[in-house]
Amino acid sequence: MIRVTSLFRRPAEPRTIIVEFGDATFDVRVTRNRRARRYTLRINSAAREAVLTMPLRGNLADASRFARAHGGWLAQRLLQLPPTAPFSEGEIVPLRGVDHRIVHRASARGTVWTERAGDEALLCIAGAREHMARRVRDYLKREARRDLEAAVTAYARALDVRVRRLSIRDQSSRWGSCNSAGVLSFSWRLILTPPMVLDYLAAHEVAHLVEMNHSAHFWKLLRRICPATDTATRWLDSHGNALHRYGAAKQSDRSAA
Repeated sequence: MIRVTSLFRRPAEPRTIIVEFGDATFDVRVTRNRRARRYTLRINSAAREAVLTMPLRGNLADASRFARAHGGWLAQRLLQLPPTAPFSEGEIVPLRGVDHRIVHRASARGTVWTERAGDEALLCIAGAREHMARRVRDYLKREARRDLEAAVTAYARALDVRVRRLSIRDQSSRWGSCNSAGVLSFSWRLILTPPMVLDYLAAHEVAHLVEMNHSAHFWKLLRRICPATDTATRWLDSHGNALHRYGAAKQSDRSAA
């Protein structure tokens, strides 16, 4: 029997590089990519981390030097990320774009609900404290699905197209997607945006069932069925990245990414 071994198989190597800049220390995640032709650095706002991509034949020592040579850039970008907002008591969650303060109601019946206390909107969570974060996340996903299903149904009817399935995920690189089989996927974090933004994303993905591209005809169609398109895209450009901080755990200075 002849055993064939991959030419690119390597012994286990570190998955992170430690970069120090001033008084700060950062972990940089290392990944190899067969399409990469050079070393690159990027900030993954959703995961709150720095990522170094290197060619398959790249050298880890060279990758380390590259990352450390860009320590100032890393520090600036990572330390400028908005602070995390875990789903814990007292934190603020912008449900449908309206700030709600999380309140723990341990003795109350039910799971998660909203109410008002004077001028303040509250997001109330019943049950044990250790289950608060999961219950908030599950509630937001359910609300996102409800709003998106309503919007998608309306736009599919307007364009006379069929949506086969709608899924809710926590996508880090896009807010929505659509394939030619009629399967639409959206980030649950859209429930944290003003309603016109969620509505725009629903219209955007449904419009792809007519035009599977971003041609001038696609944008003309989208603006016809969703007049708030330009306002919504500007909102996402300005505030979209900050949505990923909600539900993230508090982090130490060392893991500022």
